[in-house]
Amino acid sequence: MSNVSTDNKNDTVIAQPISSVHTDGVQPIATQTTGFTFNHTMLRVKDPVKSLAFYTGVLGMTLLAVKKFPDMGFDLYFLAQLTESERENLPTGDDLEIFAFRQRGILELTHNYGTETKADFSYHDGNQKPQGFGHICFSVPNLEEAVAWFDKNDVEFKKRPEEGSMKHIAFIKDADGYWIEIVQANLMS
Repeated sequence: MSNVSTDNKNDTVIAQPISSVHTDGVQPIATQTTGFTFNHTMLRVKDPVKSLAFYTGVLGMTLLAVKKFPDMGFDLYFLAQLTESERENLPTGDDLEIFAFRQRGILELTHNYGTETKADFSYHDGNQKPQGFGHICFSVPNLEEAVAWFDKNDVEFKKRPEEGSMKHIAFIKDADGYWIEIVQANLMS
């Protein structure tokens, strides 16, 4: 039995997988979206040097692309969490940028020139009123070891795993105070 059908707008759709979560609002998948990839999310950062040090040195991400727009006063940094195999086989030159924009889960850091020199400057983290953006999330193989690593690197915690009613979940802060949820997949069920 095929999971492709036609909806009331005469568009071809693909049924959501039976094993996926179904709730109000979930729609079939339009075939026109075949090949779409959720590529990146963007955070504005005050100081790219501090942010890049945190995301590469503490969270182990790799910088894949930098786009500079001096006439408009900002730079963009695209980072990914790569496997060992991906790091060993990373393309070079223009192919690296193409690779970056074909990935899932890229983090784009946007730096608006001059923010790094303003002592009292900060971005809204989305968790104060009015709330909006909340956090990004990293899944780690061992939550206890990750917490020890963050402690060793003087990372600020918003919430340690043993605190609050949501056990086995930590929240750390990056250089700009954005929250980063830290989870261990097999502890989430």
